[in-house]
Amino acid sequence: MPAIAVMSAAVPAYATQYMTVAEAQKRAFPNAQLAEVQAGRVWKAEAGGRPIGYFFFDHVIGKHLNIDYSVALGPDGRVHRVDILEYRESYGGEVRDAAWLGQFAGKGPQGALDVRTISGATLSSTHITEGVKRVLAYYESHLK
Repeated sequence: MPAIAVMSAAVPAYATQYMTVAEAQKRAFPNAQLAEVQAGRVWKAEAGGRPIGYFFFDHVIGKHLNIDYSVALGPDGRVHRVDILEYRESYGGEVRDAAWLGQFAGKGPQGALDVRTISGATLSSTHITEGVKRVLAYYESHLK
């Protein structure tokens, strides 16, 4: 009886959690109280009884695996900050670079969201940009 070779393609674990949702919320709005608007996804930030922005938790697909990220919007609907919370791919982690993420700051729901892609992380950077556009569109249609 001939032996049968069984090959298994194990997927190495590369997931890196950089921060939790609560930590990202604290970075975005250090002195705010957050009230959930959409369970586990959208929070309204208030300080001193007045609205100071919104916090969104979302995920997009990188090349093969999900990327968890957050977007904080100011009271005017413009991007305050974008953070990568968990990155699961074995390459392309450059999307976590502060200079790249900083390109989103000040962008609003109106106008183009021109953000450069990253060589070696083209899909991840493109999909994160699309995710931020989706967050801005949601703000414009549901929260403004």
